[in-house]
Amino acid sequence: MADNNSVVAGESLNQSVNYKVILVQVFVTLFLCINVGLITTFFMKDFFYTTMRYILFATILMSDCFILIVTNVLLILNYFKFTIQTWFCLIMVIMSYLYNFVTPVTLTVMTLERYVAICMPLRHGELCSQHSALQCILIIHGLSSVPCIVFLSIIFASASLKVYQQYRVCSMERFIFHTWQGHLRSAISQFYFVIMFSTIVFCYVKIMKVAKAASGENKQSTWKGLRTVILHAFQLLLCLIQLWCPFIEAAVLKTGFMLFINVRYFNYIMFSLVPRCLSPLIYGLRDEEFFLALKNNVLCGFVKTTFHSFSFDKLKL
Repeated sequence: MADNNSVVAGESLNQSVNYKVILVQVFVTLFLCINVGLITTFFMKDFFYTTMRYILFATILMSDCFILIVTNVLLILNYFKFTIQTWFCLIMVIMSYLYNFVTPVTLTVMTLERYVAICMPLRHGELCSQHSALQCILIIHGLSSVPCIVFLSIIFASASLKVYQQYRVCSMERFIFHTWQGHLRSAISQFYFVIMFSTIVFCYVKIMKVAKAASGENKQSTWKGLRTVILHAFQLLLCLIQLWCPFIEAAVLKTGFMLFINVRYFNYIMFSLVPRCLSPLIYGLRDEEFFLALKNNVLCGFVKTTFHSFSFDKLKL
């Protein structure tokens, strides 16, 4: 009887995991389709790829697409226990690690752009030009690559060349050879968290002061910008919590494997998929200019839309 119960429990577990994997595939496919539609819309109008906030928005969309694809491939490889060579696994892990930082750093820069637009409107055109946007993208990837360079340096110093030729199930944990490596990775993540969170708070306080002092249409547009900053803060918080998930999961694994599986699945949905779902909502669907362009794109030109120069009071913020 005990053996039969064990078999039934094992079958139930497999079915449960199957449903979870299928659900993830549905979510990933849906978000990728939405993001691809938004990226296509971005390249259809000169106004979008010459405006800093839309350029940064497209950067987040591309980063989200990449991270969704890579993490989903790693999820499938782990679920079916496929083994790949360690060097190829390392490339996938490092790229995933890089773009886990690119999204929150880009969100921070977008918040700074809102701060300049509302608190320094006369200098917005100068500081937030197309050229500045391209420079920001380079800076974003440079800052995001610092943790990856540190992580890679530690791996190359700790592992022999034979390790990279081995076939293993791919995961970040495969490259944590010493306890202090995990502590160092945690310290870097927390440092980035403090810097980005402080930037968000600074922008929020400054915009709040302008909102209280403004009047009429300026007051309305400023409060709309403030709500955008709040949404950025929430999205950024979810992205930054994701940086701490490996340490939470490592602690949970010591308690029980089933709990570890459930916590890891929850973390992936909540802190990886959900933040990628918010990007299209904040700038893709709530922005009138972008929404009309997307609507026209989806309906293949059957819906005629009139595009006009950008103004803050025409945003559905």
